[in-house]
Amino acid sequence: MGIMGAFMAGNLLEAGHELVVHNRTRTKAERLAQRGARVADSPREVAEASGTVITMLPGPPEVEEVVAGEGGLLEGARDGSLIVDMSTSSPVLARRLAHAARDRGVGMLDAPVSGGDVGARDGTLSIMVGGEDDDFERARFLFEVMGKTVVHVGEAGAGQMVKACNQIVVALVIGAVAEAIVLGTKAGVAPGRVLEVLSGGLASSKVLEVKGEKFLSHEFTPGGKVAYHRKDLGIALAAGREYGVTLPVAALVEQMFGVLEAKGRGGWDHSALITLIEEGSGERARRPSPRPDER
Repeated sequence: MGIMGAFMAGNLLEAGHELVVHNRTRTKAERLAQRGARVADSPREVAEASGTVITMLPGPPEVEEVVAGEGGLLEGARDGSLIVDMSTSSPVLARRLAHAARDRGVGMLDAPVSGGDVGARDGTLSIMVGGEDDDFERARFLFEVMGKTVVHVGEAGAGQMVKACNQIVVALVIGAVAEAIVLGTKAGVAPGRVLEVLSGGLASSKVLEVKGEKFLSHEFTPGGKVAYHRKDLGIALAAGREYGVTLPVAALVEQMFGVLEAKGRGGWDHSALITLIEEGSGERARRPSPRPDER
């Protein structure tokens, strides 16, 4: 029930679905209880009470613990039920958990998302799904509540692989936009003007649409955290090693996110990458605050 999961669960409630919810920090789950959800004490209890279970977790260790650990979903899942992991996790782990679930008569999909907190709030996420055709069709009506673009991309693990590809592109675009804004600003162009032009031409992207204001305001309340995106790039780099694909630019941006973490900015929005470019350039590319008489 974090940045993404709370919005996604809220949209399911709004659509009339009955929810049983669990969160490690119980107070986050209890906020949804005020809207009609029932709070469970463990993942196992959620599975015992549900035909379909959706997980939205920080990364592979948490996914493995919640699904296959003691008191986890597989301990409580009924024969014929379905687990849908919408976290960004490891393709290898997704395949392994899908096989473990199948051995217990339980379906499992890996269905990571793109679109950030805005997409989660508005129900416009892009959802990439790996798993069996029948399981995908069983969950499609739920995906359509939470997302606008829903694509079945292949077998178990394929959803996580496509998400790794997505995270490479997002990271590299954030880095490119940061460099462009700082370069333009140091050359005397207002950062807002740089963004305005980028948004109207071939360089336009969803990153500019969703993150543009953060680049200008330097208000880095996270929609996607630096630490999480670094974790995602680690997954992508591991996949690159597994398949013999060189990812040099992704590796560079992963190191830049590591520097941000070392500076204590791991909990900031990933658009905070611009602060590294600024510090290396001796230029602050922030929109000037209005004078009191202009507010």
